[in-house]
Amino acid sequence: MCWRIHISLLVVLVQAFGIAAFTNTDDFVALKSLKDVWNNVPPNWDGADPCGSDWDGISCSNSASFPCTTLASFNLSGQLSSDIEGLSELQTLDLSYNKGMTGALPSAIGNLKKLSSLILVGCGFSGPIPPSIGSLQQLVYLSLNSNNFVGEIPPSIGSLSNLYWLDLADNKLSGTIPVSNGSTPGLDMLINTKHFHFGRNQLSGEIPSQLFSSNLTLIHLLLENNQLTGSIPSSLGFVQTLEVVRLDRNSLTGPVPRNLNSLTSVHELDVSNNSFDATDDNGKYTHSRTTSGFLVQPFSIANCVLRYCNNLNPVFRFPISALKNNRINGTLNTGSSHSSQLQLIDLQNNFIDAFTQRAGYSVQIILVGNPICDEGGTDNYCTVPDQSNSSYSTPTENCTTVSCGSDKVSSPTCQCAYPYSGNLFFRAPSFSNYGNATVFESLRQKLMTTFKSHGQPVDSVSLSNPTKNVDRYLELNLQVFPSGQDYFNRTGISGIGFMMSNQTFKPPPGFGPFYFIANTYPNFPASWDRTANSGGVPEIKGAKSFSFEEIRRCTNNFSEMNEIGIGGYGKVYRGTLPNGKLVAIKRSQKGSNQGGLEFKTEIELLSRVHHRNVVSLVGFCFDHGEQMLVYEYITNGSLKDSLTGRSGIRLDWTRRLRIALGAARGVQYLHDQANPPIIHRDIKSNNILLDEKMNAKVADFGLSKPMGEPERGHVTTQVKGTMCVLLPKKKKKKKNQGYLDPEYYMTQELTEKSDVYSFGVLLFELLTSRSPIVKGKYIVREVKQAMDKTKELYNLEDILDPIVASNMAPRSVEKLVDLALRCVQELGANRPTMSDVVKEIENVMEFAGLNPNTSASTSDSYEGVKKEFDHPYTNESLFAYSGAFSPTRKLEESDVKGRQICTIVVEVFV
Repeated sequence: MCWRIHISLLVVLVQAFGIAAFTNTDDFVALKSLKDVWNNVPPNWDGADPCGSDWDGISCSNSASFPCTTLASFNLSGQLSSDIEGLSELQTLDLSYNKGMTGALPSAIGNLKKLSSLILVGCGFSGPIPPSIGSLQQLVYLSLNSNNFVGEIPPSIGSLSNLYWLDLADNKLSGTIPVSNGSTPGLDMLINTKHFHFGRNQLSGEIPSQLFSSNLTLIHLLLENNQLTGSIPSSLGFVQTLEVVRLDRNSLTGPVPRNLNSLTSVHELDVSNNSFDATDDNGKYTHSRTTSGFLVQPFSIANCVLRYCNNLNPVFRFPISALKNNRINGTLNTGSSHSSQLQLIDLQNNFIDAFTQRAGYSVQIILVGNPICDEGGTDNYCTVPDQSNSSYSTPTENCTTVSCGSDKVSSPTCQCAYPYSGNLFFRAPSFSNYGNATVFESLRQKLMTTFKSHGQPVDSVSLSNPTKNVDRYLELNLQVFPSGQDYFNRTGISGIGFMMSNQTFKPPPGFGPFYFIANTYPNFPASWDRTANSGGVPEIKGAKSFSFEEIRRCTNNFSEMNEIGIGGYGKVYRGTLPNGKLVAIKRSQKGSNQGGLEFKTEIELLSRVHHRNVVSLVGFCFDHGEQMLVYEYITNGSLKDSLTGRSGIRLDWTRRLRIALGAARGVQYLHDQANPPIIHRDIKSNNILLDEKMNAKVADFGLSKPMGEPERGHVTTQVKGTMCVLLPKKKKKKKNQGYLDPEYYMTQELTEKSDVYSFGVLLFELLTSRSPIVKGKYIVREVKQAMDKTKELYNLEDILDPIVASNMAPRSVEKLVDLALRCVQELGANRPTMSDVVKEIENVMEFAGLNPNTSASTSDSYEGVKKEFDHPYTNESLFAYSGAFSPTRKLEESDVKGRQICTIVVEVFV
């Protein structure tokens, strides 16, 4: 017996602390802390075992710790808290392309001693880069580009002896470039680093001579578009491994060092947009000499071969040499021999006044903005070739482009899908012809080969719109299309994003260093319970899929304080989204009769509805066996609340007319403009909500029926709606109702005119402030029996609300009564359309001296003695089945024997 107790206790402990049996406890606690402060986390980040449940973006080691967290393009938002240090085994952290990730990097990130890749490309991080990063001795990739970091480059980065890639470009970093000084480290110590990408910052001061030495293995030096001053240090010529050098768009002065001629591996040098003068290091001009077989007497300026003589030789050896926007003067002489790699010499906006080109020289030269061209020169070197834009785009692969809907795009293989897209930026391409389709086809093929070889679910890749931007980067639009389905899941997006952010993809020769900035991917499959016979994930537009955890959090665990309504469907809760937006969450009760397939249909229908007089669907949740709809929160509750005095809001005649017009416009939109058109089927005062400006909004589409074109006119269906059975005297009548079209009940043919009938009953409510049925009396019959058109107000003073009866425009009241009576004609063919109803209410308003197009907030005050009103949604609002009967209960003979039935409150089965 004792043995059994121990076993039972062990089971309980494993169940209670199951995280210890699977995911490492410390790692789980740290990840859970991060999850709690992040928004839009993946729907499957649920439960206590990330490793056992395969949480998206989280990789687990044999020790059930997290060595790799790749969350690129997950649409995350929030901050990176100090809890990150709890992931002690973390080796890779990639949060790239999550623009909503903001705030400062915590100093605690320096405690991730095993981290080898810290990649935060294209996020929104700000503040200074923490010096603690210098403690990450295993770091190989440090990519912090395209954020909002400020302050100086931490000298401690110089301690990262294993660093291969250092990209701090496109931030707001300032100060000087740090170099070592005694016990203080600096970037000159990074002898194994191949990439210094510091462009597009606010770095100032001189480029330190100490930064460069023959020990460096640097291949990319990118310092463009900063505020650097002084001359180019001659020590740069010691870095024999350099391939790309960009020093343009600074305030550099002096000559280019003569020993740059020894940089035989450089294929791109850009020193344009500086203030270089026209003298050599000694202030003298001397003739050039041949070095390493390059450029035998290539140019002369001001009676000297090359401005700097020896110095400028290497500049003109590279495939594209940019010296524009400097202060070079004199005569330009070209030699008959030159580097076979040289394609373009760009000397725009200098002071060259003469040019001699020798025979056999075919390199393109641009002298626009020099005196030689300003004096009316018409030679081809006095024009700028159009290289900035091209109409290139990837052609289709022997197929016909198809027309796609729902924001899908036709791929090169002519498949409609939601592509993962963004822009590729090449910082130093070595070619100038951006209209060369062959060049871009080689890039596309390399992308496809890379994705396929790494097992990514990619069907095809498209490139388009090559552009040279203001930074002289080649910019290309990239679209990656999914294979096997029309969307990527988060795993697919993460894999592709990581390959672009950590430089797994290597461009073909000539493209140079690149970075990728992804667009937000809005087409992740919804969190959807596939075990509930619900079909595929709904095709939604403009509605968000919420996880159960997100809903639980924004309702404070469905607290009673946030409960604002209850009905046959379930409960409605007030919720606050992370961005502060208030929402109303309609939660189905357990055992609801609506199945997953019906729920999917409803979501797809609601997500297409967008009108100022219709309550908007914000999103949905179909997770953990829950069905929930998330609507915009309407502060002043239902029209029913105001008509009954529950809300404490007083409705004058002006306000009632504006509410009638707003509600009519909402229903008209459903009939005539929604795609597909919708029959509401449950128009009533509980389903007309009033916002903070008392604008009317049509709510609750639980019974709505879409109308396809073949069905336009009528839809044969089971009878549903809010109906008016009069119960036997011995049974308590729970609700007074009476909105259902009797023709619909009798024929089971649903048309738009059924909504018109219900709207007519609603108009009578506005006129009388009475429920459709009071003490067995039906308002439509009461009005018809009492009215006398020969008398003012049609002899209805005893039925009309005193506020209505006492208004100064009695003819407007009579005209609205006429409209209501037309709406409740027995035959639908005799009723107006909702378009006609809208026009007639507009006429009534004009007859009463009101402008139907004036905002509701400008009308007379509607405030009476405001009551305490915590629940703007009553027990009937936002619910389809709020009456005395359940939607599936059959009509018993005893319910109706000897009683008058005006309509039926249950489904009729034929």
